Amino acid sequence: MTSSHWAKLATAFYFIWGLLHIKAAWIVYQMGENLPADMIQGRLFQSGWNLLFFALAAMAIAVFYNLKNDRQGYWANLIMVSATDIGFILFILVPGHLALWPGIMGPVFWLLALVASTIALKQNPS
Repeated sequence: MTSSHWAKLATAFYFIWGLLHIKAAWIVYQMGENLPADMIQGRLFQSGWNLLFFALAAMAIAVFYNLKNDRQGYWANLIMVSATDIGFILFILVPGHLALWPGIMGPVFWLLALVASTIALKQNPS
């Protein structure tokens, strides 16, 4: 496969990651709706908001930068998506607050995107 094919694949994986996290943001928001209006509810709303914008940013970076195999886009999504999913793995999956399936879907698409974008960049560094 060419670097262009790998870049397209990485873009698709990051986009799917973003869609999964938009859904997760909505779920976090809904969890907060069932709580009294206090600090915990506010923190859940903020977490949902942050997750929504990480998802939208990852999707935009994928479409406008990773698709072109851009080095800055590579690093932007690598850092942002990695930070987001490492926290999810450490604080949600490892303690067992969410079942491994479907919880592992986000990290799987993160790793697939990471591998595909790394191969694309290694084959044709821009």
